[in-house]
Amino acid sequence: MTCAGGTESAPRCPPATVTRERRTTLLTDDGVPIEARYEPSPTPGAEPSGTLALVLGHGFTGSLERPALRRVASAFRQRTAVITFSFRGHGRSGGRSTVGDREVLDLAAAVAWARRLGHRRVATVGFSMGGSVVIRQAALYGTGHGENEEIRPMQDVHHGGRTGRSQRRTAPAPGDAPDTASGPALDAAPGPASGPALDAAPGPAPGPDPAPGRAPDAAPDAVIAVSAPARWYYRGTAPMRRVHWAVTRPAGRLVSRYGLRTRIDPRGWGVDPLPPVAAAPLIAPTPLLIVHGDRDPYFPLDHPRMLASAADPSSTELWIEPGFGHAETAASPALLTRIADWAAAHT
Repeated sequence: MTCAGGTESAPRCPPATVTRERRTTLLTDDGVPIEARYEPSPTPGAEPSGTLALVLGHGFTGSLERPALRRVASAFRQRTAVITFSFRGHGRSGGRSTVGDREVLDLAAAVAWARRLGHRRVATVGFSMGGSVVIRQAALYGTGHGENEEIRPMQDVHHGGRTGRSQRRTAPAPGDAPDTASGPALDAAPGPASGPALDAAPGPAPGPDPAPGRAPDAAPDAVIAVSAPARWYYRGTAPMRRVHWAVTRPAGRLVSRYGLRTRIDPRGWGVDPLPPVAAAPLIAPTPLLIVHGDRDPYFPLDHPRMLASAADPSSTELWIEPGFGHAETAASPALLTRIADWAAAHT
């Protein structure tokens, strides 16, 4: 039996809603197993199962079991259902981290799972590296391409703003001067001292990416990027230079693997992925919320302002939060409540 407008293997009508916690392993379009967890809201009067779900993307070195993400998920569950998962190379998920590149496939699988669980509205919430991923995933899978435009293969949207050709990148030394505004910058996240966070860098080219099939129902209805970078290769702060070391140096990758349970692909990027600032204008008309702290030690305020300036003003909001630091670790219960309420109002 099939649903109207669908096939037996891919019905268009939603299945029965889920009202209990569930754990599963998702398989991405490129074959990477991703651990995921679904939690309905236990709060009377919260969004009922079948309507809104928040899909959370953690920062670099995070996972669905890390205390910071568990605290965020618990706060959001007071308002609605939540899906958490571990990006590739993190926690119990398979594969190796590409630090914000192919992680869009992990997020797409989680959004599609929310739809299969019966949720008609899905908002993605990403922190630090996860913030760059939710922006890029919405641009690649969302409705902003227009009615007649198909999503392009990933290798067609991997570019760094200067050239579309494949470039072999050599990461900057940790002591190098910060990038200027004219070129791409490396973005990443916190190291062990401050908790999970984001983005990183290149190395020898692994070859062109396979073109993923567009996952059914993987487009989000709203996007929230918290403490996200705007551009790649940013190294203007000391924490970011430490992240460069952890991602691009063999000794740093060993520390990440055994100390932080984060397995990083040593091949790096063959071609720069579409940077968040170039992806932001492709998201509209999907609502976009950019949240950043004025005390963020990793990415200064030019990052959120660049993202907001590039995005469609009719569907984008920018919150600069006084006293807020970085990502999951620093987000207060009051801020998380406001984010959940914004998602409910804009989906």
